[in-house]
Amino acid sequence: MAEGWVEDGLRALRGALHAQDGVTLLAALRRGPVREVLQLAGDGVAGTAAQGLPGAAEMAALFLGALQERGFRGDEELADRLRAAAGDAAIPFLRPLAVDLEILAMLLEGDPAESGGRVDLSTGECRPAFTDELGPGPEAEEDDDPERWLYVPALGSRAGYRDMELFIEEVGDAALADRLRIAIGGRGAFRRFKDVLAGDEHSWRRYHRFRDERQRGRARAWLAEEGYCPLSGSWQPGRVAGTDAGTSVVVRGPAS
Repeated sequence: MAEGWVEDGLRALRGALHAQDGVTLLAALRRGPVREVLQLAGDGVAGTAAQGLPGAAEMAALFLGALQERGFRGDEELADRLRAAAGDAAIPFLRPLAVDLEILAMLLEGDPAESGGRVDLSTGECRPAFTDELGPGPEAEEDDDPERWLYVPALGSRAGYRDMELFIEEVGDAALADRLRIAIGGRGAFRRFKDVLAGDEHSWRRYHRFRDERQRGRARAWLAEEGYCPLSGSWQPGRVAGTDAGTSVVVRGPAS
């Protein structure tokens, strides 16, 4: 396994997730350290495990071990999803929702004075608060229906600041780590932190993967607290030995 993810590997991984192709996903996950993509790829791995694809059980076990060792917020919810998909635990009682965790995280972690929003429970679409200020949409008569919408608070930047602190602890270059610690002191911490990291492309990319993982985990945990889990859809077995591997199989169990 490579020491770190390169852009080609990440593109292959994201492509497999987008296509919901289990065989390609399992192959792509061997191109980098799974610890950096647990929240990104975990629902897909659960899907391959539920299907019983070759190598899926081993990958799910690898993910479970890494999640338990890492312990970010949201990692336990994802671990529960993987255990259920592998048949090792009961399926958590959460309602599946086809929501994009990355977009949900943006709503959750915006400026409380400007951000937040709501999720359409019928489609999973995330709607930022500012779009409501543009005027009523075609569904205006349902805007206050609690059966239709899940409201999302904007919790501010405290969690994002903690992401920077924790990332600095993982930086192997002592001089860079010192500069980053200085950068996050006082007002303008986020801008200065990014300015320092911009001079080190490898660390810049590692930080973004680290931050994205933590944001997705927080979004997953918040959803679970509200009684929902991300729905990962159906996974294609792919083509094996030149034959069509069959129809898609709906992932068993909710996503966290």
